[in-house]
Order: sequence, then C-alpha cells, then structure tokens
Amino acid sequence: MSANVHTDKISGWSGTQILRKLAGIRELTILAVIIVLMIILSFVSPAFLTTDNLNTTVLSVVMMAIVSVGMTVALVSGGFDLSVGSVMSMAGVVAGAFVLGGMNIWPAIILALIASFGSGLVTGTFIGRVKINAFIMTLGMQGVIQGVAYVVTQGAPLSVPLPNAFTFLGQGYIWGIPTLIWILMIVIVIADYLMRHAVVAKKVYYLGSNQNAAFLSGIRVGKVQTWIYIVTALLAGLAGILTLSRFSVATPTAGQGMELQAIAACIIGGASLSGGEGSVLGALLGSLLVGIVDDALVLLNVSVYWQSLVIGLVLIGAVTTDVLTHRQKA
Repeated sequence: MSANVHTDKISGWSGTQILRKLAGIRELTILAVIIVLMIILSFVSPAFLTTDNLNTTVLSVVMMAIVSVGMTVALVSGGFDLSVGSVMSMAGVVAGAFVLGGMNIWPAIILALIASFGSGLVTGTFIGRVKINAFIMTLGMQGVIQGVAYVVTQGAPLSVPLPNAFTFLGQGYIWGIPTLIWILMIVIVIADYLMRHAVVAKKVYYLGSNQNAAFLSGIRVGKVQTWIYIVTALLAGLAGILTLSRFSVATPTAGQGMELQAIAACIIGGASLSGGEGSVLGALLGSLLVGIVDDALVLLNVSVYWQSLVIGLVLIGAVTTDVLTHRQKA
C-alpha cells in the first residue's frame, strides 16, 4: 500500500504542476479580456477611462479581491465558503459596536478579528473534523453570523466616530495612490507567494486534487481544512474592517452577496469547484473583471436591479466553462 500511496503522491504533485502552468495561461487570457473590455468601454462611454471612474472602480474591487483570496484557498482545497459575506458584515459591526461603547478602535479591531477567527474555527472544525458537508455548514454559518450582526445593530446602520489614523486606511492616499490599493497589493503579494512556495499550500492543492490520497500520504486533512476556513474568515473580517474605515458606517448588510461575487471571481480566475486548481493572481484578475462589468452597467445606466442578475449569469457561465473544460480534459 505504501508504494501505491507514494506513486499517487508523485502523480498528484506532477498533476498540480501542470495545472499551475495552465493557470498561468488562464491568467493571461483574463488579462487580455480585461484589456479588450476596457477598450470597448472607452468608446461606448467616454467617462470610463477618466481618473475618477477608474479610481472608483478599483476601490470597489478591493474588498471583493481580499475576500476572493480566501475563497481561492477554499476552492483549491475542494471546498468553498458561503459565510464570507456575513463574516465581513459581522467584523465591521463588532468593531463599530465596541467603539460606540467607548473602546479604542485598535482593541476593537483585534476583537473583530478574534470573532472572525472564531467563526472560521467553528466552520473549519465541523467541516474538517465532524465531516459536515461544506455547503450545508457554511450556509448555516451564514445565517448564524448574519443574525449576530442584525442583533448587534438591531438592523440599523451604526454611524461610528473614528480617529483619522484608522480612516486613513480606507480613505487616505500614499504617494497619490489610495491606501486601500496598497493594502490589497500587500495581501496579494504575500498570499501569492505562500500559495506558490509554502509547503502548506502544496498540501492544500494536493487535498483538492485527491483527498483520500492526501490522507493516506500522511496529511492531516482535518487540521488543514480547519485552518483553510480560519484564513478565509480572517480575510473576510479584514475586508469588513476596511469597509468600516472607508465609510465610517457599520452595517449588517455590508457583505451581502459578497460570497457569490467572490466565487464568480475565483472561477473566472481559474479556480475550480472540483478543487486542486486556482491562484491568487487569477482571483485578483477575476475580481477586476467582475468590477469592470459592474462599472459598465452603471455607466450604461442599467438599473441596479439587473446587476445581481448579471453577476448570477457570469457565475453560471464561469461554472459551465469550468465543467466543460474538465470534461474535455477527462
């Protein structure tokens, strides 16, 4: 049996390397699509390439991209997380509520991240240890966490007085570039490096490629899955805190629909619902593409009620492409 396991492990790693090369091609394709789309929109709407519009578009993508980084890790492992939008809302609400209660913003942020960590720990433990289906568990946690946010705020947005040092994160500029962009780049660079070079990332890819083989090769599947959902929740919590910094308002609906946008961005970027595929750079490009589509709808005066429909169609199209691609490979 050990020989078979060793063989599976070698073939799994070689397969992962091939998939990463294919992901690089996918990323270049998405980049080309983005460039073509931007050229088309520049002719359709002269306002598209203005500095203000591009700045607004990129800033609107920041939170989605940060959440998508965590979602990529979950998808690569063969799972996903439907609770990220609720965690994002909860983190902002928790931090805002503590500040309104008289606490300094920085300890409030730490408590919000601890709450995010706790939600990820619960989700990951039940998925990794108890073996509850990821869809059921994250859907249930979505309701629980969203409920916490509504209970704390009583359903009403909280206007939070925040110090300039904190609002600088969401509203400030460094060398003419929004601070949020710098924060996103730091997250992307660190996460991309870890996903490409860290040993634990290889375990995540291997887990998504073949969970049984990963278990037989000695990988502690339950522990790895637990940490995956902790990371996903922490990144969603970070997005919620940055949203509070940007708008100075804590609202229980801040992350509503974010889970679908993040999944769409990741799949467009090359991640697969089957697991074993995906990259941080692909998630960033996918987020940017979704953000440009949203911006195009606004510039073309398309009703806001159609935006969810379009994102849903984009998600269905991306998943269909993923399924057909894997079927063709098989």
